Amino acid sequence: MKNILKTLILGGALLLGSCDSMLETEPRQSLTPETAFTDVKSFESLLFSIYGRVRSFNYYGQTMLIAPEIMADNLRIIANTGRYIGQEANADRQHINLWSYSTTGLFTAINEANILLTEIDKVEGDEALRTKLKGEASFLRALFYFDLARVYGYEPGQEVSGWNAAVILRTTPTLGLSNADFRSRSTNREVYDQIEADLNVAISSLAVQSMGTAGIYRASKGAAELLLSRVYLYEGKNAEAVTMATQAMGTLGLSNTGTGLVSAAGYEAAFNTFPNPESVFEMEIRSVDWSTVDGVNNSMCSLTANVYTGAQFIVTATDELLAAYDAGDVRKTMWAETTRSGADGVVYRSKKWLGAKGDFLENLPILRASELYLIRAEARQKTGNDSGALADLNALRSKRGVAPLAGLSGNSLFQAILKERRTEFALEGHRWFDLKRNGLTISKAGSFEPVPYADYRILAPLPQDEITLNELLENNPGYN
Repeated sequence: MKNILKTLILGGALLLGSCDSMLETEPRQSLTPETAFTDVKSFESLLFSIYGRVRSFNYYGQTMLIAPEIMADNLRIIANTGRYIGQEANADRQHINLWSYSTTGLFTAINEANILLTEIDKVEGDEALRTKLKGEASFLRALFYFDLARVYGYEPGQEVSGWNAAVILRTTPTLGLSNADFRSRSTNREVYDQIEADLNVAISSLAVQSMGTAGIYRASKGAAELLLSRVYLYEGKNAEAVTMATQAMGTLGLSNTGTGLVSAAGYEAAFNTFPNPESVFEMEIRSVDWSTVDGVNNSMCSLTANVYTGAQFIVTATDELLAAYDAGDVRKTMWAETTRSGADGVVYRSKKWLGAKGDFLENLPILRASELYLIRAEARQKTGNDSGALADLNALRSKRGVAPLAGLSGNSLFQAILKERRTEFALEGHRWFDLKRNGLTISKAGSFEPVPYADYRILAPLPQDEITLNELLENNPGYN
């Protein structure tokens, strides 16, 4: 029988890899959920393990923030360390790799969430805590599947030549060979339906947490509402996106005029304050979460700035991104002129990621409140409410030091919203996906050629080893 499952016990938590990966047969003593988790409280350690996946450098710790920017037109390489060279050129098979069954991969994290959601009802304990842990696990599973779906598949309604395969969908845990099986990829519709279901569970299960407080280091009602409004936007469910964004704004205490967002004067400081005052879900990173070399080698601070000796400083803003900022925009000041050995002329270091906790260390916001205004603006524009869309756009702009826009409608308004997303979320991992989900050509900077939406490189390839192991898997078009 093919090797299927990897089972590891790390730090007292039960960590199980996906059954579609190879089994490393080692003389280990494994634990079953029945012996590892004896009450509701004991499942919290497993939940902390799932949260730990989020800060992995192959996920939101680095890749999901940089790759979508450099694969489009926001960043350029200024030092060839071998990182992101292929992604900048959109070379064949150089994309975002989230399809991993390693002990730090997303499928392992999904399996951990499945264990919690399936097994926690079998033990005794505090019911309020049980509900909370299930809500958090549902939120995290939704986040993982959403990111996998948008990397490896088209959004519903944006398929090219009818290709609707997404990723393997599992909602029950793989605990051993007895319940391991090979599966084909589910459709994008099936995966998005599961994401919606999980987020609705999270919304009904989790409490409200105020922005900028320690409560946003874990999933909350507002975070689930924000993510669901984004999911609806990706799916083209624009009326639902408007409704959910409005609901989330109410939960978070945001007004239609921008009250609740930081002012232009406080924008830079917000990214060096932990948690960020606009954070709805933020990844907390502590010194104990890194090895001694992680910061200098892998941190966002090291890769995007030269504020510490030994920094990698490999990427800078493109001329096209800098030209997109309007006069007086505080977000342009988040790029500081500097120089870099080996790079011609002036380059720019990011002031978003300055390692303000010391020695390259910082937290990373994953969901910020400003996104709600732009989600609702785009969804309103797409449902014919141009005046409402323009109001949302200007509410955000009023907090960023730029003049309000007037007289825009139709495609001109849509393009203004995309531009606002580009400048608001530079270096936060949105640009590639904003173009892709709208079926647009991926614009590129400098001499790099644009990537047409129908090009096979829009989707990431599946790892060949997984296709070899699982005959039910079919790679994305163009990679066969």
